[in-house]
Amino acid sequence: MFNDIFSSIMTNGTFTGSGFAVSTLAAFLCGLIIAVTHMKNNRYSKSFLITLVLLPPIVELVIILVNGNIGAGVAVAGAFSLVRFRSVPGRGQEITGIFLAMTVGLATGMGYIGIAILFTIIVSAVNMLLNSIGIGDENKGIKILRITVPENLDYEGKFENVFEKYLKSYTYDEVRTTNMGSLYKLTLSVVMKENSSSREFIDELRTGNGNLDISLGRMIDNIDSL
Repeated sequence: MFNDIFSSIMTNGTFTGSGFAVSTLAAFLCGLIIAVTHMKNNRYSKSFLITLVLLPPIVELVIILVNGNIGAGVAVAGAFSLVRFRSVPGRGQEITGIFLAMTVGLATGMGYIGIAILFTIIVSAVNMLLNSIGIGDENKGIKILRITVPENLDYEGKFENVFEKYLKSYTYDEVRTTNMGSLYKLTLSVVMKENSSSREFIDELRTGNGNLDISLGRMIDNIDSL
């Protein structure tokens, strides 16, 4: 009984009408599970969720159509490569969701319904588990601080007293010139102390940088892109 999960519903390498219907419904179901899992654990857009639901049945039909046809398979591979170059880079979780949806579509297109559903459930469950245990959450408290200072200001050691007062930790990430070299822009990764006021922190920094631009915000997710 258990081994039936790993067998294909295809008969002599071809689909029947009922087999096609079962595969398509299974692909939609797997896509829906993937989309719901992504929605619970990540930022998302309506367009991306719809893509996760529709991608498995689309890939399924492609696999069915190119089954046994080498020329068609090569043409489809070229088409998929063009789609990649028309896409913007995504976050790691988004890329994983797309690959999972395509893998499920491939499995259902070859008739392996049990494998597709089982694999979707396992991967989705592991995804939710990893998010629930907070793996990687140590970076959530990190913010990016950007301070603009005039070129004649010796910024080294200038703000350390303020940092010690309001920050739990800080690291200089980048120092660069701007405005034809007349200004410096300092970029730091900082962790605020509990109950510290961001407004008071910025106000004290302003007194030391000549009231030039200062920004304090969350860390951008570009480190998570692929």
